[in-house]
Amino acid sequence: MRDVLFLPLGEKEELVIAADNIGAIGEKECDNVSVSYKEVAYYSLRVAMMEILSIGAHPLSVTISDFNGESAWHLYEQGIESVCHELGLEPITIVGSSETNFSLMQSAVGFTLIGKVKKEEKRMARTPRNASFAVIGSPLVGEEVLEQSEKILPLSLFRKLLSEEGVYELIPVGSKGIGHELHVLRQLNGHDFSLGSVDLPLDKSAGPATCVVISYKVERESVIRELCGELFQPLAKKEKLSSNRKEN
Repeated sequence: MRDVLFLPLGEKEELVIAADNIGAIGEKECDNVSVSYKEVAYYSLRVAMMEILSIGAHPLSVTISDFNGESAWHLYEQGIESVCHELGLEPITIVGSSETNFSLMQSAVGFTLIGKVKKEEKRMARTPRNASFAVIGSPLVGEEVLEQSEKILPLSLFRKLLSEEGVYELIPVGSKGIGHELHVLRQLNGHDFSLGSVDLPLDKSAGPATCVVISYKVERESVIRELCGELFQPLAKKEKLSSNRKEN
């Protein structure tokens, strides 16, 4: 299922909760990847924000579970502000806690994003059987995120895809890879098909959601291709034959 939690909020709305965390990436000497805590917050909140927005919800607030000391807090705020700015969103409320009693050898921080969605506007299970599928961006993780930034789906483009009339659903790709997210999309919509030959690594982690799987209206493919440029990578599907077909 999708990596979000839905909680009832009256008859017409639901609370939506998404979370992400990052470990061994940051400004400490023992970290595996060295980046500023502003970038840590940017990429981690990016994941939760894409999850929230992709199902049609509106973000309300974010909580931070910080294990890097109070000095990192203002950098987290800067990273969060950058995410909101690129997505054209108003600043969101920030609350959280920092571990100040003990110091860790490696960086660690978690972000929990809370939003709400109207039940009738929830963007799930909307993909018809004649839809086409594609990956926008490439699966990258660790140092690849810094070294191959041109292959990452920009948040500004993600924002445009959310409002593109030809896109049915979007699923951010996580650590389980493209294949897993496509399986989730098939399950939610009751579809049964396999993929043809693809050049993409289907099991590779996409780290901070460096790409998304989309379902889209085939008649709008040229528009979506032009919008995404080289980041557009189609997924050829093969419908499975019915088990009830008679043999000659």
